[in-house]
Order: sequence, then C-alpha cells, then structure tokens
Amino acid sequence: MQIFSLFEHSPSVELALSKLEQEGVTKEHILVVPVDETYENMKVFNSLHDADGVSFVDKALALATAFGVVGTSIGFKLEWGPIIWGLIAAFIGFLCGLVWNLCIIKFTKNGYRKEKRVLPLIIVIVECEREYVKGIESILRENKAIGYSTTG
Repeated sequence: MQIFSLFEHSPSVELALSKLEQEGVTKEHILVVPVDETYENMKVFNSLHDADGVSFVDKALALATAFGVVGTSIGFKLEWGPIIWGLIAAFIGFLCGLVWNLCIIKFTKNGYRKEKRVLPLIIVIVECEREYVKGIESILRENKAIGYSTTG
C-alpha cells in the first residue's frame, strides 16, 4: 500500500521521517517530493473559470445601498420626492464605490494583489504493508500533516 501525505515545509517533516524510520520503514520505501511554488501574480478581476475571491462591485453596491437610504430619507423634504432622490443617491454611491475600487487597483502594483505567502509544500509517499497503515497514519497526523490518503 502507498500512503500519500502533504506537509508544509517545516521541521515537522523531518520529525515525521525520523519517526517513520524508527518504526522500521526503510528509506527505500519513503519518497519525499517538494512542490514547486508558482510565482505568477493574480489579477484582481475574476474570469469565468478562475475566481480569486476579490469582488469588484462589493464596495460599490454597499455604498449604493447606504447612499440610497440617505437620499430617500432626505428626498422627503426635497422637490422631486424620495424615489427620485433615492435613485440619484444610489447611483452616486455606486459610482463612488467603483472609483474607490479603480483607485485601489490603479495604485496597488498595476492591478495585482499580494498573495498571502504560504510555506512551500512537500509530498511524502510511504510504501508499506496493509497492517502498518494505521500506525503510519498516526505518525503523520502527530507530525502535522495537512492531509493524507492511502491507495492499494
């Protein structure tokens, strides 16, 4: 059987490997594969197949709502009435939100946002007999494996 596990690059990987070797798993049955990092910057705009979690109109819609409520309440005292002034204020709020987002995009490194840095990942593959799977999984779990899976 093979056990695949995923670790962040940290001392816990070394601890897990040394513990596996102490439990009788030879080096020939352990494969450690570092995962290369991608250095591509992510665009702020979402595409159809790739969303980066940043919405372009969220601030604009929130400001449109706030401005619309205030414009409607003030519109009761003005000549055109609350509906017209609420719509005008909502439109102005939406434009303010769009300008705010465009300024953020323009002044933050050409529209690219900074990704949260994570440590590089390491895949550890252990080949063993079926009766040793539970023990090896517990060793991986104790040493902070992000996740693991068995095949075979």
